[in-house]
Amino acid sequence: MSERAMAALGLPPATAGLASSGDGLRYGALGLPLAFVALPLYVLLPNHYAAQFGVPLAALGAVLLAARLLDALADPLIGRWVDRLFARKVLSAWWAATIAALVLATGFRALFFPAVEGTAALLAWCAIGLVFTYLGYSVVSVVHQAWGARLGGDEAGRARVVAWREGAAVVGVLIASVLPSASGLQATTLVFAVLLLAGLALLRQAPRAVLRPPLDAGGAASVQPFRVTAFRRLLAIFIVNGIASAVPATLVLFFIRDRLQAPAWEPAFLAAYFAAGALSIPLWLRSVARFGLARSWLAGMGLAIATFGWAATLGAGDTLGFLAVCIASGAALGADLTLPGALLTGVIQRAGHAGHGEGAYLGWWNFATKLNLALAAGVALPLLQATGYETGARDPQALAALSFAYCLLPCALKLGAALLLWALWLRHPDAGDFA
Repeated sequence: MSERAMAALGLPPATAGLASSGDGLRYGALGLPLAFVALPLYVLLPNHYAAQFGVPLAALGAVLLAARLLDALADPLIGRWVDRLFARKVLSAWWAATIAALVLATGFRALFFPAVEGTAALLAWCAIGLVFTYLGYSVVSVVHQAWGARLGGDEAGRARVVAWREGAAVVGVLIASVLPSASGLQATTLVFAVLLLAGLALLRQAPRAVLRPPLDAGGAASVQPFRVTAFRRLLAIFIVNGIASAVPATLVLFFIRDRLQAPAWEPAFLAAYFAAGALSIPLWLRSVARFGLARSWLAGMGLAIATFGWAATLGAGDTLGFLAVCIASGAALGADLTLPGALLTGVIQRAGHAGHGEGAYLGWWNFATKLNLALAAGVALPLLQATGYETGARDPQALAALSFAYCLLPCALKLGAALLLWALWLRHPDAGDFA
């Protein structure tokens, strides 16, 4: 597309990477509301329906699982559709994200303020609301990620693009962890809608790449990423590492309340974790400039293994020790947030699909992200139940099982991810082409 045509659309000139902090803010700001909405949906919503409306947990869990499964399966199709929108013109993708954002904001509010009564009606309302909310969220997310991936650049530039997006996301999580309890759900849904529309307004003025035709006109483009060996390798590493990160996220409140017996410290622990994640991102960017993306990610995995290995030694009352665990594991989170996505952009570039295939890749990438969360719960919770652990347990054997699931299982999975990164990436003859 010509510069004159871009100006006619009211968009800034095409560029590669992010030339300034202003560019980074305009691109990354949308990451804040997208992360903001996730915490209420995953943490507050189940308790809200159970405590406020008396919906049975088993039925509610089935609805949540079915909605999440549908959402994950839709991601590859959404990714391919987003590629076609970008191939038409940037404004088409932006308008699709804006319409999806209105659906997302409406569905999010409707979920917390149902207009029906009775268990069956509430479950149906929740199911329909989740479908619209999740699909709206997925469209906005894929457009946002594909926009950033199309900016390209060298590995340091790619890392900066992801860092702006994920840094804003961590800020969003921090706000979402405080706002519902401080101001209530009415204010939370309103603030979310305002932040979402503001993020989209800024994105419209963000840098973007020159438009190119999509991968092809057929349905085979949806599976095109799996024909790229480097993508298959990176996705395998990403999934194992993602499960390792999702397991402690699933179990952290159990560990704080029962192993540490320190429920009053929950806000401090969570704030320290996410703040460390945000503050560590500039340090990881410096590491990338010196050691490269893959080696820096390997260092982040090593930090996580050492941290959770130490966490296994903690017991009741070890609050300061666990605060240090939260800070160190939050720093490791900064690597997970920033570096894999930048590696993915490099894979897309080297495969010759930059500027016209990002949506297909990111659809599968987001599918894997959601699969990680499901697999983490599917591995950790049944394992705890099998060992006899129950909420509120004080039996030494049950608490030892909790420590194993929260601390040592993630260590084993992280070690597996590190070995895969070493064997499939760093030791591969073509690793330098992507890392």
